[in-house]
Amino acid sequence: MATPPRSGVPLAWPEQPGDLPRQFTSRDSLERELKQLFPQAEGGLSPIEGGRRRAEELLTRIQPQRYGKGRNFLDGPVTRLSPYIRHGVLTLAEVRDAVFRRTRERQSSEKLINELGWRDYWQRLWRQLGDGIWHDQEALKTGHASNSYASDLPDDIATGSTGLACMDGFIAELHSSGWLHNHARMWLASYLVHWRRLRWQVGARWFLQHLLDGDPASNNLSWQWVASSFSHKPYIFNRSNLERYSGGRFCSACCLRDRGCPFEASYEDLDSRLFQR
Repeated sequence: MATPPRSGVPLAWPEQPGDLPRQFTSRDSLERELKQLFPQAEGGLSPIEGGRRRAEELLTRIQPQRYGKGRNFLDGPVTRLSPYIRHGVLTLAEVRDAVFRRTRERQSSEKLINELGWRDYWQRLWRQLGDGIWHDQEALKTGHASNSYASDLPDDIATGSTGLACMDGFIAELHSSGWLHNHARMWLASYLVHWRRLRWQVGARWFLQHLLDGDPASNNLSWQWVASSFSHKPYIFNRSNLERYSGGRFCSACCLRDRGCPFEASYEDLDSRLFQR
């Protein structure tokens, strides 16, 4: 959940009869109240702080040129603004203007502006399609029939106990923070759809249950892009790609690093294993 900033200033909103409490002196008091109200809930507050003040702080730190060069790395200079955009704390126009203010040449901000453009596109498409974003926009390009994909999330994925250090690490971060780097989202989605043969809708619903920036438009249509029902081919990755952009921190600790890694292959070999042509 989005959370208030750390400060000693009381946090207060007008309360209505039957509402949950809205007045808290700190994040700690908010967390205690939530644990009392929802004792069955796992974990605590996300480390991501909510509020306009925090959003503006992050906005002043964006580095468009570095973003363009390093955005695919898990420790790269991404903006982390998506939760604030998702909940209306910041508008796309505000972020766009901030990007342009911080660049001398617009070409250096091209990648970041493109990402804002995609987000706007997904929203416009959602407005046009409505609930249609939950249905395949095109036929799958995997060679498999859509009804051959499973409709239930396996327990090992729900609990992050697949035995794959990378996937379990991504799932743990998703559960604890409500956020994932976009590259990690793509790898995790690809694993679910192409290696585990799950319907993309299963993964899309699962993400929306956990992501603080869970936007049905960006979420669903991105899952469709991975699945190939809204792109010209399915998205897959191999171990080399994951190691490069994650700094190898998962593979070095994985019990399957020496043998048994399902991602250890060339793209050509993976394509022939996963799909029917």
